[in-house]
Amino acid sequence: MGYDGPLANPGDGEGPVRQVAVESFALGATPVTNQQFATFVKATGHVTTAEEEGWSFVVEHLVTDHRAVRGRPVGATWWCAVDGADWRHPYGPGSDAARLAQHPVVHVSAGDAEAYAAWVGGRLPTETEWEYAARGGLEGAIFPWGDEPPHAGAERCNIWEGSFPEAPAKTVGTVPVKSYRPNGYGLLQMVGNVWEWTADPWRDATTDAPDGRRVRRGGSYLCHDSYCNRYRVAARDASAPEDTTGNLGFRVAV
Repeated sequence: MGYDGPLANPGDGEGPVRQVAVESFALGATPVTNQQFATFVKATGHVTTAEEEGWSFVVEHLVTDHRAVRGRPVGATWWCAVDGADWRHPYGPGSDAARLAQHPVVHVSAGDAEAYAAWVGGRLPTETEWEYAARGGLEGAIFPWGDEPPHAGAERCNIWEGSFPEAPAKTVGTVPVKSYRPNGYGLLQMVGNVWEWTADPWRDATTDAPDGRRVRRGGSYLCHDSYCNRYRVAARDASAPEDTTGNLGFRVAV
């Protein structure tokens, strides 16, 4: 587990490369889809964090109605805080997740993900389980398919193409969860498309104490070498458990 090569992000705690052990577990072949999450909501009446708060973050290229934008974060102005954005309305007012049934559900907090996982008799994966699964049996490989770059030959994952964030070379956003080939364990989209929540707390690099955030893995459709090369199996990032964005989803472990 881990990575300490030239692509590592300083301060992210990817290294050192180390031996770890995991017990037997199962992991969803894909991230949870809008259709699956809708079934859960219909059965339980669950109200997501974004619905309770009344807004969530949507990348500017996908916002359906800029009149609903309440602001942008300093230093990441490609994100828009959009009133009415939630899992049902992934791009804000006027968008409809029902039209994206096989896309991964987004705008879900860690609590929303845990509620769904418990409903199906599962849980979120640990970070170690997630990385073990993402590797697909390829020890030491950079990506789930090996060491070749994502666009060397056949397209392998959904990440940003073009000059980030100004000029996307293709349509921005999620793609259906069964796009691209699976890794050696039959798992699809372990990198790219959407970030995935894990069960583990993020620890401060200096004190090794939990800082209140949660580890997320896998990168998303916004990852680009120029600012975020975290679409690698060992790459790590963190979010507050209540955070919701248009590029953050999850899959279930058992």
